[in-house]
Amino acid sequence: MILINLCVFPQVGSSLVAQTVKNPLQCGRPGFDPWIGKILWRRAWLPTPVFLPEESPWIEEPASGGKQEKDFAQTTSACLSFIQEALLKHQWQRAAEYMHSYLQILEDTDSNKRQGAPEIIWRLGSEILYYHPKSNVETFNTFADRMKNIGITNYLKISLQHALYLLHHGLLEDANRILTQAETWRYGEKSSSQEVLVNLIQAYKGLLQYYSWSKKKMELSQLDKDDYAYNTASQNMLNRSWKTSVNLCTLIQIPGVWDPFVKSYVEILYQIVPSHKLMLEFHRLLRKSDKQEHHKLGLEVLFGILDFAGCTKNITAWKYLAKYLKQTLMGSHLAWVQEEWNSRKSWWPSFHFSYFWAKRNWKDDKTLACEKALVAGLLLGKGCKYFRYISKQDHQVLKKKMKQMKKSVKKYSIVNSGL
Repeated sequence: MILINLCVFPQVGSSLVAQTVKNPLQCGRPGFDPWIGKILWRRAWLPTPVFLPEESPWIEEPASGGKQEKDFAQTTSACLSFIQEALLKHQWQRAAEYMHSYLQILEDTDSNKRQGAPEIIWRLGSEILYYHPKSNVETFNTFADRMKNIGITNYLKISLQHALYLLHHGLLEDANRILTQAETWRYGEKSSSQEVLVNLIQAYKGLLQYYSWSKKKMELSQLDKDDYAYNTASQNMLNRSWKTSVNLCTLIQIPGVWDPFVKSYVEILYQIVPSHKLMLEFHRLLRKSDKQEHHKLGLEVLFGILDFAGCTKNITAWKYLAKYLKQTLMGSHLAWVQEEWNSRKSWWPSFHFSYFWAKRNWKDDKTLACEKALVAGLLLGKGCKYFRYISKQDHQVLKKKMKQMKKSVKKYSIVNSGL
């Protein structure tokens, strides 16, 4: 006979069971008492009969096995009803006391009920322990660990909920440990439901890594760039970002709604691969936001994309920048533009806006040339070589567009003293 240390729920006091189910089981101390009870794992016995109020507790002749099993089923059913009623009324102490008797369901002779019992016990027990005023993290941990071993097929589900409970209490390292253990857990052949849970576990683990990365990023921003500690912290943050991006990248390839995880992934990508193809989508999302800080970041993202040689002919990026740059200046956010331009004005003119590139772009893609010319004019004024060359070209189809371009540069260029 195997004894399993299961639980944290007190035995039901005589004030409850004796009055409602006339349970002759031995009573324990009243109140929430997180001690470890012992539950028989293999059914080598039948529980002491429990009688409903209308039945007599006194039996002159020994009950048959069938009678005992009937009483057992009635008792567990009654306990479940009492627990559910207590939960609905937020009577956590009352629910905890009835829970102790309901644990007998693990010994039910009905195999279907016995197999489904661990999940029911976990759902009820975790809710009681979450809300009970005298419960604590240690108690919840004990209960979760026992239920993972008893309800083996529910291991992943219990682990995920256990981790979320720890996150709620700010225990990030403990939550990460639980998720790491669950991520590598396997039982039998991998089912579709197990796969979904594993994906969720990996997602939350990635989210934890993202939080850790964000924290390191904040610490890095407070260090002097010339300090030795800055280089060490910078490398540490980069390593964390790659780890997190690998986890989240795998996740977003799976069909489903992963918005919070995708947002984290894209933000990390922006830090380590600013020219990634997802950055244009990131810009669009930022542009739709109501927050000024997101609009500012949207401008920063576009400049970041075009810093890379592989994106110099990305017409979508130039269209977005031309339009957004004009909108930003019209919205009286000159400081945003100057902040981005100050670190680039020494090399962008030759990198993007030289006479050579003006001729080359006009020959290869006139629409691209016009978008770049507008950006060049807004940043460098109408004296810019690139802007001058494109604005002098005679093209019937683009005539109206070029006229609007000249007007915009005259009115909004950051080199104009009026801004």
